[in-house]
Amino acid sequence: MGNDDPLLIDYSAPREVPPQRQRSVLGWILGLLAGAVLTVVLLGAGLWMATGYGLYHLVSALRSGRTQINVDQPTVVHQIQQLQRLETVSYTMDKIISGEHENAYLPKFLAGDRLLLVVHGEVVGGIDLAGLQPSDVQVQGQKVSIHLPAAQVFSTRIDNAKTRVYSRDTGLFSSPDPNLESEVREEAERQLQQAALQDGILKKAADNARSTISGMLQGFGFREVDVR
Repeated sequence: MGNDDPLLIDYSAPREVPPQRQRSVLGWILGLLAGAVLTVVLLGAGLWMATGYGLYHLVSALRSGRTQINVDQPTVVHQIQQLQRLETVSYTMDKIISGEHENAYLPKFLAGDRLLLVVHGEVVGGIDLAGLQPSDVQVQGQKVSIHLPAAQVFSTRIDNAKTRVYSRDTGLFSSPDPNLESEVREEAERQLQQAALQDGILKKAADNARSTISGMLQGFGFREVDVR
């Protein structure tokens, strides 16, 4: 055939695969799938016999994806100590505090100095967990018992922006004492703290601390938590 002969292209329909060959391929695929399923079943049965775990439990564990973290006693102590000064309660109060200086020889209207101060203050209480000792923490499996340090008042602060002099009376023959307002502020801090203590700030601080620590330990995976 010369170079000028036209290119012949066969447009005939593709030949069909014989039914026998189709059945052979399908059988091969089904056999492969059956072999894979049988392998998984045999592995599960072997695991059941070896450990008592079972295929069902294995699949359940894989589906749940839960990871159990082993938290020992030193880890618990370290995590709690890192909280250090745990502030658990804050009291905000407004009080009127008075203070005065008198003269031993002259009456008040001549030589006295009296001050009324409207005080806005805050008292903060909590527990200093940095003092937690290893002996205060007991871990037994999924049960943990903790003895917390005693609650205490961390600070008593006066808000200068909201504290003002309500009134001041100075005698006819005297001048305002520059130290009187400082003395009244010190007395105000003492009275604010005393009022917070009488209102049960230490008990509330301890209760809130137990709730906070209990929630943290439950987050670690402990089922029984005893915080006292």
